[in-house]
Amino acid sequence: MIRNTRKAALGFIFITILIDVIGFGIIIPVIPKLITELTGESISKASVYGGWLLFTYSIFQFLCSPIIGNLSDHYGRRPVLLFSLFGVGIDYIALVFAPSIFWLFIARAFAGIAGASISTAGAYIADISTPEKRAQNFGIIGVAFGLGFIIGPVIGGVLGHYGSRLPFIAAATLTFLNLLYGYFILPESLANENKRKFDIKRANPFGAIKQIKKYPLLLGLLSAFMLLNIAHHSVQSNWTYFTMERFKWNEALVGYSLGVVGILVAIVQGGLTRVINPKIGQLKSVYLGLILYILGFILFAFANQSWMMFAFLIPYCLGGISMPAMQSIMANKVPKNAQGELQGIFASATSATSIIGPPLMTGVFAFFTKNTTAFYFPGAAFVLGAVFTIIALMLVIRTFKLHYSKAN
Repeated sequence: MIRNTRKAALGFIFITILIDVIGFGIIIPVIPKLITELTGESISKASVYGGWLLFTYSIFQFLCSPIIGNLSDHYGRRPVLLFSLFGVGIDYIALVFAPSIFWLFIARAFAGIAGASISTAGAYIADISTPEKRAQNFGIIGVAFGLGFIIGPVIGGVLGHYGSRLPFIAAATLTFLNLLYGYFILPESLANENKRKFDIKRANPFGAIKQIKKYPLLLGLLSAFMLLNIAHHSVQSNWTYFTMERFKWNEALVGYSLGVVGILVAIVQGGLTRVINPKIGQLKSVYLGLILYILGFILFAFANQSWMMFAFLIPYCLGGISMPAMQSIMANKVPKNAQGELQGIFASATSATSIIGPPLMTGVFAFFTKNTTAFYFPGAAFVLGAVFTIIALMLVIRTFKLHYSKAN
């Protein structure tokens, strides 16, 4: 009976994340077009605006995610998740009517305050998972991301041909449908006996980091996690701008390429992770995944034909076997009543890297693609991403060597 309940709950949270990611994915192909319409700038300069928009979203999420995470430990996952979906829906509506680039920044700030759906979903999964199943169940987030990026960007790329605002209308519609789904279907996952009082000292990014200092293994892995997330922004923040600049892709082709990313991520997270992680172990999964990420970054940097970007997605997406393993190792080291706090720390860490990553990576891209550059190299950000990942790999090796055997 308990097993069936857990499966049903996983199904509920999977659908919730999937719809959320589809809504997010819809807007990605059209963001450069909207920025150029509002500013009149080139793709190279639009990438800088895009980086600072992500910065704005991330700095507010960095400050607010620990609050949201701690509130979910006190009130439960369900109400926090519903609040988050409502806030994201309002953000999309604001983007539909934004008359200037200034209003894009206002909307992104509001979305950052409310945007805790994925971290709350992580806490939800931790609540209903046994320790030995956590890595596999965390892979559900990756599957939802994968399927969401198969569907969302393709829809966004097609709708973008009919107007730069239409994808935002579609995203808002899906988000509010998701809100209704969650309100009527999604059950609460946090048992009353596992709830704890809200503590403002722990409900800020710096207080949360103090809590995690109690676990040296977590601190080391979190640092590597942050470096890896900065590296990923060479792809996440630059993909649309890079492919439009280097290969002259349009919104539809960008959407199709992100659909391929979604297929590969779904295969890795939904299938390979569940096979590879138990077979080779969590440590080796982390090592292998990071090495594959490094290979993917280098191949992207030196791609000189469109088809190569599709082919090189294979090693890059295979690197995704590392993230559920790393997340599971960390989740297994904290008590049940602190899982929301841990997921809030993950969200804050991700947001902190998104404060640094997008302006850094889009800035590097803009520098090496502007008309006055001395050395034209659109792939420079991918090389920087590889460097950050190499450092993350070295840190993981050191952390596991010093602390993993002691922690188990």
